[in-house]
Amino acid sequence: MKHVPPRPGPPRGRQGAAFLVAQVGAHAAAKFAERLADFDLTPPQAGILRALSASPGISQQELGRLLGIFPSRLVLLLDELDELGLIERRDDPDDRRVYQVFVTDKGRQSLEAIGRIARAHQDALCAALDEDERQTLASLLSRIAEEQGLTPGVHPGFAKMGRPPAGPHSKRPRKT
Repeated sequence: MKHVPPRPGPPRGRQGAAFLVAQVGAHAAAKFAERLADFDLTPPQAGILRALSASPGISQQELGRLLGIFPSRLVLLLDELDELGLIERRDDPDDRRVYQVFVTDKGRQSLEAIGRIARAHQDALCAALDEDERQTLASLLSRIAEEQGLTPGVHPGFAKMGRPPAGPHSKRPRKT
C-alpha cells in the first residue's frame, strides 16, 4: 500500500500564546491601517499625533527618543504632518537650534477622528469578549509589555523605521 503524506494545511492542535499574540497583533495592525487610510493617515502619523498631544512642545529630539525612531525618518514624518497642517514646529525660546512640536487645531480634529477609529477598531477586534474579559486581556498584555521593556503607548515598530533590516541576510559590513 502506498503511503500518502498528509495534505498541507494549518497546524493542528492548540497554538502557543506567543504565536496568537503575534497573529492577532499583525491582523489588528493591518485592520487599523485600513481604517486610518479612509482619513488619509498612516499608523505612524497617528502615533506621532498621539505622542505630541500628550507632550505639547516636546522637541523633535525628545520625540525621537520617546518613540525610538531613527531621526531622519522622524523628520520625514513630521514634514508630512506639517504639510497636512496637523502639526507646527516652533523655535525653542531657550535654544534656537531646537524645534518644539505642537498639534494644530486641525491636528486635534484628526486626533478626535483617530480616537473614534481606535474605539471602533477595538470594539470590532474584541467583539468575541465581554467587558470583563477585555479588561483581563488588557491587564495581562500590559504585564507582558512591561516585562518585555516596551514603552507604554509607543508601538515598537517605530524603532525599525528607517533602519536596515537586521538578521543573517542583512547587508552589514563583514569583519575582516
